[in-house]
Amino acid sequence: MAAQTTKMAEFVQEVVRAMGLTLVATVEESPDGARINLEGEDGGLLIRRGGEGLQALQHVVATAFRDELGDGQRVIVDCLGYRREKDAELREMARFAAEKVRRNGIQQEMGPLNPYERRIVHLAIAEDPAVTSESIGDAYMKTVIISARS
Repeated sequence: MAAQTTKMAEFVQEVVRAMGLTLVATVEESPDGARINLEGEDGGLLIRRGGEGLQALQHVVATAFRDELGDGQRVIVDCLGYRREKDAELREMARFAAEKVRRNGIQQEMGPLNPYERRIVHLAIAEDPAVTSESIGDAYMKTVIISARS
């Protein structure tokens, strides 16, 4: 996987260079796949407006390397730790919703969320044996329903 992640990081580096951004791509390996971290003075341009630019770059990279990634392997593109912080925030929100479900038994909704965000929520909820989660909707953005396990 190391050669593949190097190739992905080089691709990301070329894309941001073509965008006219001064950023440096580094790779961090994890059991789920690779995380390509971007650092530099132009990072704010990718993460402004809710990280729309970063999300678009993530989509381009995932599409470009879809066939090369194995089952269960993912590539995550982050910039200035933005995604890492958002992921932690999303996990915390999922745990808070799970706590509300345990306390009062009323199901909670989170969303609309993209597939990556839904995965973060489902993994956080899976850690709690008292609750369960499911995605509903028929579009790219779906809602996650958190309810008591029956």
